[in-house]
Amino acid sequence: MTLLKWALIFFVISVIAGILGFTGISAASADVARFLFYIFVVIFLILLILGLTIFRA
Repeated sequence: MTLLKWALIFFVISVIAGILGFTGISAASADVARFLFYIFVVIFLILLILGLTIFRA
């Protein structure tokens, strides 16, 4: 959940920077948020597949 929280924080920073006109900061923080979100999704899917197959008791 920490990755998702950091992705959300960077997304909010990106939106606020975009509203204030800081397009460079907005684009950079949006890229970081997108990267963290994708990492979260990959880890979630791996753990979901493992939970449904290997760790079934």
